[in-house]
Amino acid sequence: MTQLRESVGRVAEEHAFSGVVRVDRAGHIEVAEAFGFAERAYRVPNTVDTHFAIASGCKGLTALTVMSLIDEGRLALTTTARSVLGSDLPEVDDRVTVEQLLSHRSGIGDYLDEDSDLDVSDYVMPVPVHELATTEGYLPALAGHPSKFAPGERFSYCNSGYVVLALIAERVAGTPFHDLVAERVCTPAGMGDTAFLRSDELPTRAARGYLEAEGLRTNVLHLPVRGSGDGGVYTTVSDVHTFWEAMFAGRIVPMDRVAEMLRPRSPVAEGERRYGFGFWLQPTGDAVFLGGSDAGVSFRSVRDPEHELTWTVIANTSEGAWDVVRALGELLSDG
Repeated sequence: MTQLRESVGRVAEEHAFSGVVRVDRAGHIEVAEAFGFAERAYRVPNTVDTHFAIASGCKGLTALTVMSLIDEGRLALTTTARSVLGSDLPEVDDRVTVEQLLSHRSGIGDYLDEDSDLDVSDYVMPVPVHELATTEGYLPALAGHPSKFAPGERFSYCNSGYVVLALIAERVAGTPFHDLVAERVCTPAGMGDTAFLRSDELPTRAARGYLEAEGLRTNVLHLPVRGSGDGGVYTTVSDVHTFWEAMFAGRIVPMDRVAEMLRPRSPVAEGERRYGFGFWLQPTGDAVFLGGSDAGVSFRSVRDPEHELTWTVIANTSEGAWDVVRALGELLSDG
């Protein structure tokens, strides 16, 4: 345990890592260490209780929110997006279903297309970021993107698809999406430190996202001021661990629904990771993970039931987590 902690510390120092690492094995915390600064200008250090954005790590919470509505019979996997969207977003094919949106097989055009040559330092939002504060407010950003392929034809990671899922969920439930996630995921899981925070009014314990390993420029002009179904939630490493425990205990949705979400829906590439509903799956075995990458954000969290292992790396820089993720993955596989 001490050896692992020391190894993580060396890797973090070598790569000027800013963020938090936590490793749990067989019910015991083996590593819980913070590095770098949450607020560089005032040299406020990160702590293990600091709130970090996790970008697309949020998609797992979105998928669970949708599955909870399916479990109640208020939605079905076969429900078409059009039946809920009405005349909004006419570019979305009338045949697109909730199942295809969850599994990134809808083919709809993406407002933030990761298949294109994007640089995380680019200003990629198609509308002013301050206008993206509610899920309905995303409609102008989602509009005007033609379909990439016929529904169900293949896998293509799609941020727009998860915002459309958030729209569908809040319209069916009659509750704002941010509140739905709180009620249907965070509260039953016991995630008291997880919420969709506004980036222009972050509370004391939240880390600002920085574009570079050094410097003061933050991501506040690069991302929606408040996230939605595709990303933007803030959390702590403790809450991430609590999330995995709750999900695999059936406290968020019943275990038969969890199993349905973790069934591979698409092989992404030969020998590469697979995808279920909102969660990445390893090429073989039962390990499941969430990941996120954005301007000022990098995140990976892995749940490996076979080895009773959960580990999380969150950084408040665009690329800062990845060297630690690679090193930690090797250290844990050797152990």
